[in-house]
Amino acid sequence: MKATHAVEALLARGLAAGLTAMDWRAAHRTGERLGDLARTIGLRRRVAEENLALAFPERDAAARAAILAEHYRELGRVVAEYPRHPEIVAADGAPLLHAIRGREHLEAARAAGRGVILLTGHYGNFELLGALLGRMHPVDFIVKALSNPAMEAWLADLRQRCGVGSIPLGTGLRAAFGALRANRWVAMVADQDARRHGVFVPFLGRPASTPTGPAELSLRTGAAIVMGFVSRIADGRLELDIQPALPRPDGDGPAAVRELTARHTACLESWVRRHPAMWFWLHRRWKTAPPAEEC
Repeated sequence: MKATHAVEALLARGLAAGLTAMDWRAAHRTGERLGDLARTIGLRRRVAEENLALAFPERDAAARAAILAEHYRELGRVVAEYPRHPEIVAADGAPLLHAIRGREHLEAARAAGRGVILLTGHYGNFELLGALLGRMHPVDFIVKALSNPAMEAWLADLRQRCGVGSIPLGTGLRAAFGALRANRWVAMVADQDARRHGVFVPFLGRPASTPTGPAELSLRTGAAIVMGFVSRIADGRLELDIQPALPRPDGDGPAAVRELTARHTACLESWVRRHPAMWFWLHRRWKTAPPAEEC
């Protein structure tokens, strides 16, 4: 392990220890200040500003700046919550969780016996969403390993203490099929640039290269895609909203994959437009340009 990785892990654990020593409101305030600091020093701020200008050309610069300031504060709150995930999950979300709506959609999908693909975006504290739903039924996260092995081990331990399983991205396809066959729920995100490996579907007004994994997995296994979102309310608590299962398109070829991918991307877009500060603007979502015939 590189010395820089060890230092990063030590700093992260020290910050986590300090945050967990506070009550959750004080931890949120500290996280908000960290978010303000990240914005002030310009941590990927230009990328986020460009993304917001592309997504919301109808809003003026001041409105977009307000969204971005709140987004950085939300990232700080999520950082403050991460080391407390096992504690939050063990308490069924209390006192942080205000409401869960739409449980019946998961119950209906579970009754089919083919597993469920829990799909969301990099929207709010999305890992906590999956961990809390894991109190209802066994959940496996499909995860991309970090480059820092010490940090990856720490996050894996947090997930394990939350009672959720982990399936490595890319190499874990067989495990994902097995989990669905066992009627488990598989949690995924699919809203970052997929380069030339994705399909181009509309997102916030422009074509975006989008991973096809959730659609392909659903079409091959019969597992329903059920989308969920965790949003912050004014007092700092969270609300979980579970959507009805996405309709299954006809067939299972490339056209069906594209159609199902477009459906889940449109669902995410509706939530980003509703609560724009919750989505992760610091990623170059439209980095890959579509072929000329798809523009």
